[in-house]
Amino acid sequence: KLPFRKRNYQLMVIGVLLLILGFTIMSLDKDPYGFGFMGITLSPIIVLAGFVVEIFAILHTPKEKL
Repeated sequence: KLPFRKRNYQLMVIGVLLLILGFTIMSLDKDPYGFGFMGITLSPIIVLAGFVVEIFAILHTPKEKL
């Protein structure tokens, strides 16, 4: 029996995509040293959301159907 279900893997993929999106946005910031809105505000929020989704995906236990 596998430790994770289909829903866990779906949430993990969503979390990884959020992490990739956040780091991509961080690299696209045009201000010097990444001190613009995208580099210092928006992308860290997206990266943090990605890590939260990953932790939730690992700890989530689906309810058993009767």
